[in-house]
Parts: sequence; structure tokens; C-alpha cells
Amino acid sequence: MAGHVTIEEKYSNPSLNLAIDTIRIRKQALVFANTKMSAERTAEDIAQKTGINSAELNELADKVLKVLSKPTRQCERLARCIRKGTAFHHAGLTQKQKELVEDSFRAGKIRIIACTPSLAMGVDLPAFRSIIRDLRRYTRHGLRYIPVLEYLQMAGRAGRPSFDSFGEAIIIAASEADKEKLYRNYVLGEPEEIYSKLAVEPVLRTYLLSLIATGFVRSKKQILDFFSQTFWAHQRASMDELEIIIDKMLGLLEEFEFIKSSMDEFTSADKLDDLSYRATTLGRRVAELYLDPLTAHNFLVSIRRATKIHILPVSFLHMVSYTPELRPLLRVKMKEYDHIQEELAKYGEHLVVNEPSAFEPEYDEFLNSVKTALFFSDWIDEKDEEQMLEKFSIRPGEIRAKIEIADWLLYSAAELARLQHFRKIVSEIAKLRLRLRYGVREELLPLLKLRSIGRVRARALYRNGIKDIGDVKKAPVATIAALIKSRKIAQDIKEQLGQKVEKTSRRKRKGQKGLV
Repeated sequence: MAGHVTIEEKYSNPSLNLAIDTIRIRKQALVFANTKMSAERTAEDIAQKTGINSAELNELADKVLKVLSKPTRQCERLARCIRKGTAFHHAGLTQKQKELVEDSFRAGKIRIIACTPSLAMGVDLPAFRSIIRDLRRYTRHGLRYIPVLEYLQMAGRAGRPSFDSFGEAIIIAASEADKEKLYRNYVLGEPEEIYSKLAVEPVLRTYLLSLIATGFVRSKKQILDFFSQTFWAHQRASMDELEIIIDKMLGLLEEFEFIKSSMDEFTSADKLDDLSYRATTLGRRVAELYLDPLTAHNFLVSIRRATKIHILPVSFLHMVSYTPELRPLLRVKMKEYDHIQEELAKYGEHLVVNEPSAFEPEYDEFLNSVKTALFFSDWIDEKDEEQMLEKFSIRPGEIRAKIEIADWLLYSAAELARLQHFRKIVSEIAKLRLRLRYGVREELLPLLKLRSIGRVRARALYRNGIKDIGDVKKAPVATIAALIKSRKIAQDIKEQLGQKVEKTSRRKRKGQKGLV
């Protein structure tokens, strides 16, 4: 049910009034805000007024604090809210924290979640009310009203059939005039048309290569027949526009040496639509990696350049940062511009991506990619989540998301380097992937082979002279337990090493028997 609800103004904040009233009637609500910071502040404001307190919530808050090895300010803020029966939810939380919040909301422990619109996408939660506080969002064109479709997604979180017979979707209006406008535009508004994005070049070239690589299409005619059955073709009366882009993409894929075209004995010069296409070994691997072919091509160019210069970890970190797959990148603020330029001058000769001219449109995005690479560089230099938040304004959940994408891109780059027989590059990237996954300097890599040893425990061992597996074997269990603050894990480490020694001994004995 969409509309407006009148509530006695106990506090000056309407969304706070509605949240407290929701708790009073023993229901639950989602409060939608337009930014992560706004969602956090809203959750804190509500938490101060709930009057809720329980041992169960205190236990949940403690779990939230233990998700990271060292809690950040964001973790502490979330824990304080949870102790009062509220929470915030956005992309900056780790996956584990999101799960704790969502599961506790489903269980009725958390009563109010202040969130960004990301929670509106396909999540089934027992919210009686969906309180939409902000209907405008900052874009590259300034503050703009959100689409009706997005409003409907948020409104649709209220009164889910599996939990309630009805729900209330409430818009916060600033005035009577604003109320009428919002009611007319959103409550009575028609959702926008949905348009196919198939003709967007990155999408089309990726699918086109996949279709050819799997052998699903083998000729221009088959390609056009396939795309004529798509939603894109359904929306348009003519295939002419798409055919022009397909021709361009086929030429590009052939230029990149991802596909080859050929004529059979019956093909004449005036029947080029009968050309047959097949993927090269390189093209098939690109398709299997789900890479944008342009990204794959740029990787190959960068890898070849890497064989001719002195590479550093930042060389490949920047290479993956300057890809569409990793966007949105960390944006360079005006006050950071000079610093990023200095860092670019410092590492410029080690970068494997050519720097565009400062007068070209893509230069700003290039600088953003440099800042993103510096973020990754700090991470593998063992800066913790709190330091990353302070320096780069990136939260733990966003850190994890960026690392996962970068790991996939580095793996893909290594696979392409392997096909080109650049063994040294493959080795360097493999080492960098491990460092990125754990956020460590290279010296800790030997210790990471042990189960349950991450960046914090590995650094504690290394700092105290236990630098590799040999040192771990020699160290008493009590010493390891004291350093990593867990006797159980220390014993497990010794058992891991004992099993390896035993397996080696068995292999040696078998080898000796074979010689006899």
C-alpha cells in the first residue's frame, strides 16, 4: 500500500518518527537513504531513541566486531547500532556483516535497517514499512530524482507475501507542494520503458566472441539470424544499426587475432555474408575467461611491454585498475591531484599502460586508475582496513569486492601470458595474486602456506624470527601459541607439518624399495 502516514511529531526527523512508531507497533522497517554515510547516520539517530537492549543483541554486536581481525570505526558504529536493535546496510559492509544483519532482521532481532537502494534488489525481508527518505541522488549531472522503477523496487520491499498480508511504502516529503508532486510522479507514476543494451559495444563484442568460440554460430548469416531473435531486435523494426556494429566488432576481433575468417570453395566476392568464422586458441581462452575482448587485447599489449621494462607490483596492479571491469574506480579529489601526479611521476617508467595526454578526455579516468592502483599497493603493504578507510575512503566490503575482481583480472592476465609463453610474467602475477588475496608483503608468502595463518598471524610470527616453514618446525608449540594467541591453531599448524613430514618419509621409503 503506497501513500502517506501521519504520525505525531515527537522528534523533528520524520524518518526517525516513523521508525520509532514501527517499533511501537511491534513491526519492522527499512529506511532508504541515498548515500552510505546518510544510512549510517540515520541508523545511529534511530538507535539513540529505541530504548531497546538485550543480551542477544549484545552477542550479535560482538560477532560483528569479530568479522575483521581488527575492527574499523565502521564496525564499531554498526555494533553500537545493533545493541539498540537497529543496523545499517550498504556495499561498504563485508559479506559476513551483511549476512548477520539480514539474518537477524529475518529473525526479528533487528527492528530497523537504514540502507542504500542496493538492499531493494531482490532481497526478501520481513519489512512492514518501507520508508523512502531520499528520492534524489547525486549523479554526474548533479542532484537528480531517481527513476520510478527504482522507487517501485524500494516500495516493493514492504509487506512481502511470505511475512505480511499488506505493507506500507512511505515517501518523506518536505512540504505539501512537494507531497503532491511526489505522489503524482511516483505513487501514480508509470515505470520507465526497459531498453536492450545489446548494441553497446563492450556487451556485443563479448557475446559475439562467445558465440563464435562455442561454435554456436559460424557465419555472418547465422550471426544475424541469431541476433534477429533477441529482445534488441524485437524493440526495433530494423537490424541495420546492429548489423553495422556487428561488422565493426567482427573486424575488431579479427584484428585482435581472437577469430579468423575464411571462404569456402563456393564463396564468391559478392557473397561475403557467407564468410565462415572460427575462434583462435587465444580467442577461445578469452571467451572462457568472460573477459571483454578489448580488455584482453590491452592485457596482451601490456604484458608484451612488461617483458621489456623493470616491473614492480604496481605495474600489474595499475594494468587491472585501468579496465572497465574494475569500475567505478577510486576518484581523485581536487586536493589529491598534485599527490597523484607525483606518484605517477614516481612509478611512470614501471607502468605497462601508456599514459594518455593530459588534454585527452580519458586522462581523468587514467588518474583514477593510478589512485586505485595505489590503494591496492597499500593493501599489499599490509595497511589495515581502518587505514584504507582513512586514506582512500573505501570501506571493508568495498575493499573485498575490488580485490575479488582484481584477482579474477590478474588470473586472466596470467592465463593470456601463459598462452604467449611469458613464464616470468606468469610467475610474477601468481605471486602478486597471493599478496593481494592476503594483503601482505612478499616476505610473508612462505608462512601463508599454513592453514589458518593470515596476514596478522604471519606478521606476528615473522616479527619474532619465525620466517618460513623450517622456522615453524623448529619453534615449540607454546612459542607459536603465544605469538598467534591460539594454542589450538598452534597445535593444528604442528599437525599440518607433521603430516607433510610423514608423507615425505613414506615417499622416500617407497623410493628406496623401488631401488632395491
